[in-house]
Amino acid sequence: MIRNLDPSAERFLLDLGRIQQAIGRASQQISSGLKVTAPSDSPDQISDILQLYVDIERNAQLRTNLERVNSETATAEASLGSAVRLVERARVLAAQGVTSTQTAGTRRIMAGEVQALLEQLVGASRTMVQNRYVFSGDQDQAPAYQVNLASPEGVDRLATPSATRGIQHPSGTSFTVAKTAGEIFDRRNPDDSPASDNVFAAVNSLRLALENDDQAGIGLSLAALRAAADRLNVELSYYGAVQNKLAEAIDMSHRLEAHFKMELSSRRDADITEAILELQRSRTHEEATYGARSQMPRSSLFDFL
Repeated sequence: MIRNLDPSAERFLLDLGRIQQAIGRASQQISSGLKVTAPSDSPDQISDILQLYVDIERNAQLRTNLERVNSETATAEASLGSAVRLVERARVLAAQGVTSTQTAGTRRIMAGEVQALLEQLVGASRTMVQNRYVFSGDQDQAPAYQVNLASPEGVDRLATPSATRGIQHPSGTSFTVAKTAGEIFDRRNPDDSPASDNVFAAVNSLRLALENDDQAGIGLSLAALRAAADRLNVELSYYGAVQNKLAEAIDMSHRLEAHFKMELSSRRDADITEAILELQRSRTHEEATYGARSQMPRSSLFDFL
């Protein structure tokens, strides 16, 4: 094959091509702010960059889940705080009702207030967040209890769900975030009879004793209400601990996001100052290359005839 260019011309074009590639690369980095926009820009970095994108998206979704659960547990904690106050009010009524100065009429009036407390406690067990019953465990589309004053505990148990749902921590571990209404308000013995700290049973027993003007029964209900209050405070502490763990997990997620983005920036983002300097150097080289080429002697065979 006949060569159309002499060696010096080929070298000139090769050098010019490299310089123009450098100009194009620097210009692209300045305009986009990125040094890697295609696999060919840095083949050895592409895998790490893609993984960082995945890590950022996964961490964002995980934090969204944590924040949603945090909202649920905050509402659950507030409901339990209200339940504690309701049981404390029941204890006050029991202490008043047990005295010999009370009449059957005043005790019946107290029984009406205790009934209202029981209804509010059942309402607390049916707390909802975003159309979910937060104390219904794995069956969160329906409440677990309803009021039934004819029942020995004053309530009907509509379901006995478990609470197995967990949430993933940014570290990769998971932890549980909820308990059921049965665990909190309706603790049972192995034979399914109400436990000594059963909240519903304690409040309803006070209601019945007041209605029946049963001074001894009112006295007995005081011990049950004390145990019920202790049970609610234990569960309130559980939700407080969950809130603390969620807050720590969300904080860690924010720190991970900052770390991932910093790593991504170091691999993907351009150094604009360096890109500007490279552009200036390359244009200077380009001008020098054109200048040197223009100074080369242009001779032909006719010059020697």
